[in-house]
Amino acid sequence: MKVLMVCLGNICRSPLAEGILHKKVTARKLPAHVESVGTSNYHVGDNADPRSIEIARKHQVDISKHRGRQFITNDFERFDKIYTMDRANHRNILNQARNESDRSKVELILNVVEPGSNNEVPDPYYSGKDGFEHVYGLLDEACEMIADEIEEYNIQ
Repeated sequence: MKVLMVCLGNICRSPLAEGILHKKVTARKLPAHVESVGTSNYHVGDNADPRSIEIARKHQVDISKHRGRQFITNDFERFDKIYTMDRANHRNILNQARNESDRSKVELILNVVEPGSNNEVPDPYYSGKDGFEHVYGLLDEACEMIADEIEEYNIQ
C-alpha cells in the first residue's frame, strides 16, 4: 500500500506523519510506502522544520533527510490513500481530483481515530514545543490505526 500525508508547507505535520507511519510499518514488516507533500510551494526542497525534527528524534523517528515537495495531480495515481491534516488542505486536494476514484482516496487523518469528526491536526508552526508535542501525539495515534488498517488489508 502507498500512503501520502499532506499539509500546507510539508515541513511540520506531514513529515512527522510520514516518519511516524514509516516507523510503524517498518517495525511490523508491512509492505507499505509512505511519503508526504504540501499543497503549497513555499518550502519545496526545504528540510523539515527543526522543531519537527527535534520532536521526532525525541520519539526515535528520523525525519532529518526530509525534503519538501508539492502535491501534483499524478500523486492520485501513485498513492492508494491520501491523508490530509486539515480541512483547507483537504479541500485543496479534492479540488485537484479528476474523478470519484481520486476523491475516494482522500481522507482527513483524524477521521481514522474518530470517523466523521472532521477534526484537524493543528498547525504547530507558530506555536512552541508543546504544540509540536501535541501534534506528535495526535499523529501517533492516527498512524497506529492506519498501520492496523494496512496490516488488515495485507491479511485479506
